[in-house]
Amino acid sequence: MTTANAPADDIAALAKGGRTNVLGFALRLAARVPFLFVAGRLYGAETVGKFALAVVAVELAALVATLGMKRGLAQALSTTERPHAHVAWDALVVALFASIIASMLLFSFPQIMYRGAVPSGVAFWMPAIIVAIAWSDISLAALAYRHNLRATVTARAVIEPWTISLASVPLWYVDPASGLEIAYMLSMLAAVVASLIPFLRSYGVPVGWKPRLATIAGLAWQNVPLAGADAIEWATRNVDRFILGQLFPPAIVGIYYMAQQIASLPGRLKTSFDPILGPVITQRLAMGDRAAVAAQVRQVGFWILAAQGGLALMGSIPGKAVMGTIGPQFVYGTAALAFLLTAEVLAATASTCESALVYVARHWNLLISGVMLGVQVALSFALIYLMRGWGWPDNYQAAGPAIALMLSLALTSLIKAWLLGRLLGASVSGWRWQLAVAAGVAIVVGSVFTALPQSLEWAELVFGLPAIVASYLFVIWRLAFGPEDRALFAQKPKTGVRV
Repeated sequence: MTTANAPADDIAALAKGGRTNVLGFALRLAARVPFLFVAGRLYGAETVGKFALAVVAVELAALVATLGMKRGLAQALSTTERPHAHVAWDALVVALFASIIASMLLFSFPQIMYRGAVPSGVAFWMPAIIVAIAWSDISLAALAYRHNLRATVTARAVIEPWTISLASVPLWYVDPASGLEIAYMLSMLAAVVASLIPFLRSYGVPVGWKPRLATIAGLAWQNVPLAGADAIEWATRNVDRFILGQLFPPAIVGIYYMAQQIASLPGRLKTSFDPILGPVITQRLAMGDRAAVAAQVRQVGFWILAAQGGLALMGSIPGKAVMGTIGPQFVYGTAALAFLLTAEVLAATASTCESALVYVARHWNLLISGVMLGVQVALSFALIYLMRGWGWPDNYQAAGPAIALMLSLALTSLIKAWLLGRLLGASVSGWRWQLAVAAGVAIVVGSVFTALPQSLEWAELVFGLPAIVASYLFVIWRLAFGPEDRALFAQKPKTGVRV
C-alpha cells in the first residue's frame, strides 16, 4: 500500500492532527469510564434507559440544527471571497434559528423524548440545550478549518465528559430521577463555552458584518445533502436505541445504552480525524487532485481500521467482565456489546469514504445512506420479532438491532468504497490482510484469560486487556506498518496543524 499520490505535507498534517485527536480520544475514554460506572452503579438501568431515550431526541435535533455545517463549513470557507469571520458568523446565525425551532418542537411535544411522565424542575428545560450543542459543533468546525484541533480536544475530550462524570455524582443525592439529564445539560453548557472562547480568539467579532438572509438561506439549502448525510449517519448509530424504546421496558434500553456507549468509543476514532481530514480533502479537491484524496482516505482508513480493530478485541473478548464492571445487571448486554464493537470496525471504511463522498457525490452518498438505514431498521424489527417468536428472553432479543447494524454497515462500506474508488480513479480501501492475522493472534491470547475460573474474572481486565492489545499491536507494527503509517507516531514540524 502506498501513499505516493498524496503530498507529504498532507500525510504529515493528517498524522499530526490524528495524534492530537487520538490523544483527545484517550482523554475522552478516561473521562467517560467514570460516567458509565457512576450511571450504572448509582442510577441503575431503568433511569439510564429513560435518560438515553431523551438524549436521542435532543442530539438528533441539535444535529439537524447545524444544517450540515459541521462538514459543510470547511467547503464554504474554502470557496468564499468574503471574510471568513463573516461566513462563520452566518453559520452560527443559521444554527441559532434552527435550534430555536427544534427546541420549540420538543417543548411542544415532550413525549418525543419521554415515554412516561415529563420531568419537572431543571430537567424540563433539556430541549433548550440544543443551541449550545449546535454552536459548539460549528465553532469547532470553524477552528478545525484553521487547523486548531486543541479546542476540539479540550471541549469534547476534557470539558464535556469530565463535567458530566463529576456532576452526576452529587446530583444523584439531589435529584436521583433527573440527575443524569441535569448533568448532561451542564456538560453541554461547559462544552460550548470551551468552544466559543477559542473561536472568538481566532475569528473575532466580525467588523462590518451584517447577517445576509439570502446568503444564510443559500448556505442552508446548499448544505441540505450534508445535513441529511449527518442525520442519517447519526440515526444509523442511534435508531436501534429508539426501536428498543418502543418494544422493551426502559431497563432493557439502559443495558443496551451502556453497551452502546462502550462500543461507540472506538467509533470516535474516526471522528477524531474528521476535523483535519475534511479541510485537507476540500483543499485538494479545489486543486483537482483526486488521486491525493484517494490516498488520504486510504491512509486514514487503515489507521482507523487498525485502531478500532484493537479496541474491539479488547472490549469483546472479555466482554462479560467489561459489562460487569458497570454493574451486575449490565452483563446481559455482553452479546450486544460484541456485535456493536464489530459493527464499528466494519463501518470504518464507509465512514472514511463518506468524508470525501459528501463533497464529490453528496446526493449519491445521501441516497446510499438512506437506503441502508431503511435496511437496518427493517432488519432490526425482523430479528426482534423472529427471536420473540422463538421464545428467546428479552436480553437476547435486544441484541437484534446490534446484529442489524453490523450487517448494514458492512454492506454500506462495500458500496461506498466501490463508488468513491470509481469517482477518484483509485482504490480507497484501508484494509490489509495483516489485520486479520493480528486479530487472530489477539483472540488466541485473550482466550487464555477468558478460560480462567469466574473467581479470577478480574484477571481478564487487569492482565488480559494489556496482553490482548500488546499482541495485536506487535503484529500490526511488524507486519502491517510501513513508513507512511509510522508518520502517525513521528513528530513532523511545520505541517500547519495547530496543537
